[in-house]
Amino acid sequence: MPGENPPSLPPNFDTASFPKLQNDLYLRAARGEKTERAPVWCMRQAGRYLPEFRAIRVEHDFFRVCRTPELATEVTIQPLRRYAGLLDAAIIFSDILVVPQAMGMQVEMVPGKGPHFPDPLRDPHDVSRLVDLEEGFSVDKELDYVYKAITNTRHALQGQVPLLGFAGAPWTLMAYMIEGGGSKTFALAKTWLFKHPEAARQLLSRIADVVAVYLVGQVRAGAQALQLFESWAGELGPADFAQFSLPYLSRIAAFVKQKAPHVPLTVFAKGAHYALEQLALSPFDVISLDWTIDPREARRRVDEACAGLSKKVVLQGNLDPTLLFGSPDVIRKRTEEMCRAFGSAHIANLGHGMMPTHDPEHLRVFLESVHAASKTS
Repeated sequence: MPGENPPSLPPNFDTASFPKLQNDLYLRAARGEKTERAPVWCMRQAGRYLPEFRAIRVEHDFFRVCRTPELATEVTIQPLRRYAGLLDAAIIFSDILVVPQAMGMQVEMVPGKGPHFPDPLRDPHDVSRLVDLEEGFSVDKELDYVYKAITNTRHALQGQVPLLGFAGAPWTLMAYMIEGGGSKTFALAKTWLFKHPEAARQLLSRIADVVAVYLVGQVRAGAQALQLFESWAGELGPADFAQFSLPYLSRIAAFVKQKAPHVPLTVFAKGAHYALEQLALSPFDVISLDWTIDPREARRRVDEACAGLSKKVVLQGNLDPTLLFGSPDVIRKRTEEMCRAFGSAHIANLGHGMMPTHDPEHLRVFLESVHAASKTS
């Protein structure tokens, strides 16, 4: 049966050696190398659309799953098990909001509502509650449970595909920390940018420092590639993105590249099409696109930005996730069109994450279609 759980293996937290990688298609593509087809994976490929994930959530709180390495490993591997041979990467099951938790904030995952901060940062004085500048604070200690989940998952994957780590980007995390959850207007967070810009920069800088160390720690634990999620980038205009997002994205990427130059690094700045050129010139290897930009236009703009440079930026994306609510024929047709539009140097993905009401078999259609449509002669 798809998704059926095998007998669990004892945890393995040995970082000295890992099983040999059998499928390096994603890693080759992320480095800009020519591949026989586009590798494919999906944001939120482990999640609520899978009945086997929901079965675990019946017994365990969301953050309990994140904080228990064996459970995080099981959930990470569930889509690999269900879609055997179709996914070219796994992404560790965790959440971007583990960083605010590590910095001293309480975060709850409310069923049917999403993340909730009972005591958000309402004005700059509230920043004093954060613990990241306190003596003895250690990113690695606070987030060791994520590292253990990564290490354990590397062993459990047995080299099937590479394992991706990830983190939320500073502006997105700051927005959650101030708003107290999701928002339609982000008025509270943006008030900080325009009323308390220096306090906003200081907070963004502190978050960036934590995220940078956290990502390097994930590599040390066994992550073979990384993705940085600036999910609320599109809530900023070009000038504000250039001031309050891009510098911190670039700073994190430069730090990671200095410490782990061999590890491919992806940025997903959702909605920030205006910044493609700036992102292309940043230290990131891959730019992930949402579904609201034509891949041909993105490819042209990125190539023009990098003209004369030795750098080759890879694009990832970008099927509209709601297309998976369509018929299999529609999914196949639109996936084929997407693959043609990207051409070479492409990692196939959705333009955002899987949704709880998606039919798992419709994701299978998407994955199979990428395999069929992106083969090169």
